[in-house]
Amino acid sequence: MILRGNDRQDIFYDKADRYKFYLLLQEGIERFGHSILSFCLMTNHVHLLCQVSDTPLARIIQNLAFRYTRWVNWRQNRVGHLFQGRYKAILVDADEYLLQLTSYIHLNPIRARLVNDPVDYLWSSHRAYADKEFLPWLRTKPVLGYFGTNMQRARLAFLDFVKQNMRDGHCDAFSSGDTADSRLLGADDFIDMVVEKMEPERLRKPTIVDVITAVEMLYGLPKGGLVNADRSFKMAEARSMAAWAVREMSDETLT
Repeated sequence: MILRGNDRQDIFYDKADRYKFYLLLQEGIERFGHSILSFCLMTNHVHLLCQVSDTPLARIIQNLAFRYTRWVNWRQNRVGHLFQGRYKAILVDADEYLLQLTSYIHLNPIRARLVNDPVDYLWSSHRAYADKEFLPWLRTKPVLGYFGTNMQRARLAFLDFVKQNMRDGHCDAFSSGDTADSRLLGADDFIDMVVEKMEPERLRKPTIVDVITAVEMLYGLPKGGLVNADRSFKMAEARSMAAWAVREMSDETLT
């Protein structure tokens, strides 16, 4: 998943911003139950490798983007959008591409010529994979497990794997997709299975009533609860979620 700054503007201004983003990632994991397997924070965009559970990725990312935007707007004394309206997400066949995708994410600073060794870049999960840093919310075992059960040997094998990819050069599969549907990356049988499950859900766009009903259910509100006078943070977030969903998914207007 790639989350980009609006009009390619910077989204991180200093270390405090990046540490705040880490904190929001951790809080999101605790709230929604997903996993972060790898990441890289660049200046104007973020790469995240997520493994979701019951909560849809859209809600996870909307919550993260909303809370981080509020933080940056407060610190920079600004208003308005920080991120592009839509993030780019690709559903990946883990068995086929998990190792390559993690390596691709870790090599972003190399491609941007920020460092010569990915372990020298402070704001990616590569340092945790190299045992140079501990991030309690990061899950490394699903990736390292491909190299065996001995974690020390697995780390060394993974680092060798990334170095080999660095010598081999750019992997086009993750930038442009190698399938007819660029949202999916995997073998033909994996893509067929996913598309078959998706087809019944590829229907009409939601109405405002659909959006309001869904948001009230997500936030545990009574019917009509979005229009009450409650000014709590939960209600503000729920209303923001409804506005975002109408703007991004519906043909109807916010007015």
